[in-house]
Amino acid sequence: MHPPIRRPDTLRPDTLRPATLRRRSLLAAAGAALFAPGLAGAQDRTLAIYSSRHYDTDRELYDGFTRQSGVRVRLIEANVDQLLERIRAEGANSPADVLVTVDAGRLARAQEAGVLLPIRSAVLDQRIPAHLRDPDGAWYGFSTRARVVMYDRAQGLPAGLARYEDLARPEFRGMVSTRSSSNIYSIGWTASVLAANGPEATEAWARGIAANLSRPPQGGDTDQIRAVAAGQGRLAISNTYYLGLLHRSARAEDRAVAERMAVLFPNQGDRGTHVNISGAGVVRTAPNRDAAQAFLEYLSSAPAQSIFADGNMEYPVVADAQPHAFLRSLGDFRQDPLNAARMAALSPEALRIMQRAGWR
Repeated sequence: MHPPIRRPDTLRPDTLRPATLRRRSLLAAAGAALFAPGLAGAQDRTLAIYSSRHYDTDRELYDGFTRQSGVRVRLIEANVDQLLERIRAEGANSPADVLVTVDAGRLARAQEAGVLLPIRSAVLDQRIPAHLRDPDGAWYGFSTRARVVMYDRAQGLPAGLARYEDLARPEFRGMVSTRSSSNIYSIGWTASVLAANGPEATEAWARGIAANLSRPPQGGDTDQIRAVAAGQGRLAISNTYYLGLLHRSARAEDRAVAERMAVLFPNQGDRGTHVNISGAGVVRTAPNRDAAQAFLEYLSSAPAQSIFADGNMEYPVVADAQPHAFLRSLGDFRQDPLNAARMAALSPEALRIMQRAGWR
């Protein structure tokens, strides 16, 4: 169950009032001694962050760390495969200090490639729940996204749907809109089903999903939501933050789509709803390891967690930060406690199962 929701601030970082900005600056300064020890002379140092998160609002995270520590941030953005290849090509001379990416599977891929350096941090072990971090400290999750079922309020939720497993039942033929099997979100979701039910039941489930699709898999999560709003299928599989971004879009038609949609958090009677993470780790060859670890610890601080929540409509992972008001309006829910590292380990088998089942 997500912590009780009491957070009043729901403004985007790029529209914060001066008083709110001052409050965040004071919070960041108050946390400096805890999250940035041993950074004397930091004003002359630069932390190189390689990130596959393409969100403009993340700039506030980096600026907040600089205000707190005095360490400047150099940001390199690309997809995770390009970043991993760049780090490998740079070798021991790589300037990369921190790798930031989305999905436990991608973090595990970086770990398997030998790119990440396991660290020990009492701060991170205390603040990040065990199921959202690598057991050996190679990476940590700093925000989560719930993978839910969305449906048109006007049509209502089809009877008998409460669990992910129900989506494969024959009565939901032609109703399901989801992404391709090769998408990392689909892989992680299926890996969570695999962990719960084993390979035979998961393959039967994947065949049912493939049979129940309203159209061939195409587009991203927002496309699934739009398809259901347009009457193309009744059930969209999507991460919650995509609905949140539609809700606060500058376009009236996007807000209208968000208003029409309702959310089911599946499996509340048993293991809970599948969540995946955005996370980060220290690069093995990092020239600024102390600053890199301090940055990860900063990401677990209350001010940084609030930026994840308000900036990109993600769920924060620590107990003293709350989701954006729109996500709170969707209701509290029980998370699947499956360790993200276990989910990542099952991902290759999950992809093979989906492809054998005809989920393209």
